[in-house]
Amino acid sequence: MIAQSKVRKIGNSLGIVLPKEALQQLKAEEGTILYFTESPECSLRVTPERPGFEDKMEIVESLMQRYRNALRELAK
Repeated sequence: MIAQSKVRKIGNSLGIVLPKEALQQLKAEEGTILYFTESPECSLRVTPERPGFEDKMEIVESLMQRYRNALRELAK
């Protein structure tokens, strides 16, 4: 699926409207929380809220902080 959306001004903020096809693919509806995580090459991964996802992300972030130097060396 290839879709595009334009960044628009919404009140004092900027936002995007997701196409219907993207919402169906994410199984998202009004009120669904979406998480944006960094991916390679300046891209973002969009993930809908799943039970336990936030807890897992907190664990991963703490591990990334703790082993920052080791991960940096592994990335070389």
